[in-house]
Amino acid sequence: MTRPRKPDPLAEAVRKRERRAAQAREEGQHSPWENLAVIGSLAWQVLVPTLLGVFIGRWLDRVTGHPVLFSALGIVVGVALGFFMACCQPWRRK
Repeated sequence: MTRPRKPDPLAEAVRKRERRAAQAREEGQHSPWENLAVIGSLAWQVLVPTLLGVFIGRWLDRVTGHPVLFSALGIVVGVALGFFMACCQPWRRK
């Protein structure tokens, strides 16, 4: 009895790269300004929740009397939320 062959990972990678290259040829290249705009919007999507987490954490630290507990928690939650907003938005996928 023969086993079914596993797909070759190298052949899969080559097919995937060819598909991406064909898609890039169809869509055309983006201008440097468009690329800069995308990078800037991603930076803001990470920066704003992080800063909000810091400010809310600092305020909670002053209210509760903790030295840095809520500030650190605010940074972690803000960064996590920012990265989720930047890369895991199912409604932004085409």
